[in-house]
Amino acid sequence: MGDPKTYFEQAWSQALVAVSRAEDEASRAVQRVAEAAGWGQEEIKRQAKELAERLVKQRRDLEHTVDEGVRRTLARLRVPRREEIQEIHARLDRVAARIDALGRK
Repeated sequence: MGDPKTYFEQAWSQALVAVSRAEDEASRAVQRVAEAAGWGQEEIKRQAKELAERLVKQRRDLEHTVDEGVRRTLARLRVPRREEIQEIHARLDRVAARIDALGRK
């Protein structure tokens, strides 16, 4: 499977690209609807603002959902958190110092 961090970073990047593409497509769709409906500039701005607000909320919801999914998956895989790895390094350093001290006696 490779490095989980790299895998999740790539998946996250791809998800963000997909969301950006969807936002672009939505913007083009609003423009097409505006032209077909004969909307004026003010109505186009109002509709675009409303759509943008919904997209921002949906994007935040998606980000939260993905973040939670990654967190749960990493927990199931028992991938240690950065803080846990740092604590292990600190403990190993203390053990190494004790061993060195015992070797000098």
